Amino acid sequence: MTFIVWFAMLGAVLLLLALSSSYLRWMPVTTSVVCLGLGLTLGSAGLGFLQLDITRSSGWLEHLTEVAVLFSLFFSGLKLRQSLLSRRWWTAYFLAGPVMLICIGGVTLLLHYGFDLDWGVAVLIGAILAPTDPVLATLVQVVNAQDYDPVRFSLSGEAGLNDGVAFPFVILGLLLMQDAAPTEWISGWLIKDMLWAISAGLLSGYWMGRGLGHLTLYLRIQNEDSTVSPNDYLALALIALAYVVAEMIQGYGFLAVFAAGLGLRQAEVHTTMNASEPAEHLVQPVVGHQHVTPEHAVKGDVDRLEDTQVAAGIMLGDMLAFGSLIERALEVFLVTLLGVVLVDHWDMRALLVGGALFMVIRPLAVMCIPGKRLATFCQRGLLGWFGIRGIGSFYYLFFALNHGLAANVAPHVINLVLSVVALSIVIHGLTAQPILARYEAAHRSAPSSRTMPS
Repeated sequence: MTFIVWFAMLGAVLLLLALSSSYLRWMPVTTSVVCLGLGLTLGSAGLGFLQLDITRSSGWLEHLTEVAVLFSLFFSGLKLRQSLLSRRWWTAYFLAGPVMLICIGGVTLLLHYGFDLDWGVAVLIGAILAPTDPVLATLVQVVNAQDYDPVRFSLSGEAGLNDGVAFPFVILGLLLMQDAAPTEWISGWLIKDMLWAISAGLLSGYWMGRGLGHLTLYLRIQNEDSTVSPNDYLALALIALAYVVAEMIQGYGFLAVFAAGLGLRQAEVHTTMNASEPAEHLVQPVVGHQHVTPEHAVKGDVDRLEDTQVAAGIMLGDMLAFGSLIERALEVFLVTLLGVVLVDHWDMRALLVGGALFMVIRPLAVMCIPGKRLATFCQRGLLGWFGIRGIGSFYYLFFALNHGLAANVAPHVINLVLSVVALSIVIHGLTAQPILARYEAAHRSAPSSRTMPS
């Protein structure tokens, strides 16, 4: 009966969103805000149709949120077409590194000195809330692979990187709560969890994505099957293999999957001879192109295109459409679930923690980005504000619950994390569209922000 109720809830929410989408697009709210409200209505504080015990369900919730983040990371990486050495990436590197560390440190100090939490618990909560989210932040991230806007590109790169870079600090928080002296584990943590795991995840994922991308395009051109092969299978295979290989060599799977998306995109860039336009923008495959003859599988005149451009365009177009569908479905389910349990886990301290993180700690950290050429003052303000928290924080929360988080401190961690993420969904969800509309209007007369940088 529980499965039927949850399945009915998912169907009802998706139907409501489908029927109301034409109205929601004109309102200053995101889909996540609506789903959170629907969850509150269906949960114990509303109609009481749904209940969920977070602690007892932490096992399957960890895997579900992990899958949601993995899908989002891969397809986020697939949209980022700039070379990793491009100036566009510098701001993303700074956001995913120093800015994230400042956020962890700021939240840790606030929780320890302001709320008298032990250092281990404070570090753990700071690390869980540190990464920005690739699932819920789609509105402020790149629209497609040709979107080089500095704000959107930086936020997309940051969300892809810091969901994995935050992992060693989650582990650090758990280690600090153990009885062992730091001298017994600190060197192992630095070498294994910091240096090796991050490097191994990024390198293994990137070269696997790039290598399989080149191999796939080569085979499809040689066998003349560009329009027949199942591209969603390839996306699933690459996500799974990149994650498994990284975990086998004790690297971070999140970073590997994001890097695999980047590598596959770079395979497209080099295979299509560095064309200025993404391959999927040059080719328009028809629906069901796998089941028709090649000459009827693509719309428009493709005679002027190289075979590699046609093959890459069909492959990436199918992958991105598939990824968008999976992302939206998982976002709807998980945010509605948050609404169901929010009242039972609401913590008033989240108002101070969230306010400090969103309005003080992150904005000040972003203002420290060196170099005026990387971002203007206005762009720094947007980067500072759009530090959206979401599904990534959920995953780290459930990971901690399943990997040694003491029962006496678990309620503090659960309540604070869920409450701060809910605040982020509401605050950022209500402000994202109006702020971005003003930003786009101000830069509409400056097309260089969306063109290929030098």
